[in-house]
Amino acid sequence: MSETGTTVKTGTTGKIDETDETGEAGKTVKCVVWDLDHTVWDGVLLEDGRVTLRPGVADAIRTLDERGILHSIASRNDHAAAMARLEELGLAEYFLHPQINWGAKSASVRSVAEALNIGLDTIAFIDDQPFERDEVSFALPQVRCLDAAELPGLTRLPELMPRFATDDSRRRREMYRADQVRKDAEERFDGAQDEFLARLGMRFEIAPAGEPDLQRAEELTVRTNQLNTTGVTYSYEELDAFRTSDRHLLLTASLTDRYGPYGTIGLALVEKGEEDWHLRLLLMSCRVMSRGVGTVLINHVKRLARDAGARLIADFVPTDRNRMMYVSFKFNGFEEISREDGRVRFAADLSSIPPDPAYLDVRAAG
Repeated sequence: MSETGTTVKTGTTGKIDETDETGEAGKTVKCVVWDLDHTVWDGVLLEDGRVTLRPGVADAIRTLDERGILHSIASRNDHAAAMARLEELGLAEYFLHPQINWGAKSASVRSVAEALNIGLDTIAFIDDQPFERDEVSFALPQVRCLDAAELPGLTRLPELMPRFATDDSRRRREMYRADQVRKDAEERFDGAQDEFLARLGMRFEIAPAGEPDLQRAEELTVRTNQLNTTGVTYSYEELDAFRTSDRHLLLTASLTDRYGPYGTIGLALVEKGEEDWHLRLLLMSCRVMSRGVGTVLINHVKRLARDAGARLIADFVPTDRNRMMYVSFKFNGFEEISREDGRVRFAADLSSIPPDPAYLDVRAAG
């Protein structure tokens, strides 16, 4: 995961724009990391074991959770005592990978980002102490640091107000918790990874995007950085136009296994020409990186192009995070045919398309 450099993003026009990752307002926050003493609750836990929540904290946490924004903790405290008090206050379930220890807050914030597999520039850190905010800002300049005094207006910050609250976003915390159960089960499993994956009972579904899918599709283009071929974001209105266009194919992919749904985790946008099909965008959620499903959507598009008698070409725009997608193209029969203005163009070999992994139940509609 890259922690410095630039991010490629666009507005509703689909034009690419570069912006540095300094944690400035405007970039979508995926996780809020909270201090505890004098931030989540009034007072110091080690001095008063019955500390009470600061006004508005519980409402803010629940509101952001419903928007799909995750929560974690970076606090200098006794872990057992702090979690016990959070449990009593009815908030423990909201915090993923809480870092409650006596180390530097910046190290805790970094650990949260690594555990959730998200960029540091998508984290907001809240603390009442200027020293702690400065320490995090110095060590992790990408992180947005907020004073606990800003709590009353927290849920109104633009970067904490995603345009849509989708079913997937409302279940995001639940899905992350299920993913941790999967990881724990995998670590305990004594055998090859393919054997473990076969036991998951994974079902991968591909379908043309319907109108109800568009909010999640827009969210995916905004949130996904590592596994995004171009870094381009599209608005709901643009995606709806592609969905209803005879010249475009907009596909979504979803994944489910024995532990529950991953939700909608992939998106492909294809422009269909008479001779060439053009893969304008391909992205996959980072949460499925270890599930061995990255090639399924690519190969589905390749088969569709082959069956239509068309050549498949694809765009790739390098960013500081998405080199994995470049490698995926190279390992999946795509040959580079041109480079111009920072854009790489590939052509796919459609003569030999490998079958989908045996441990996956792939279902394609439409």
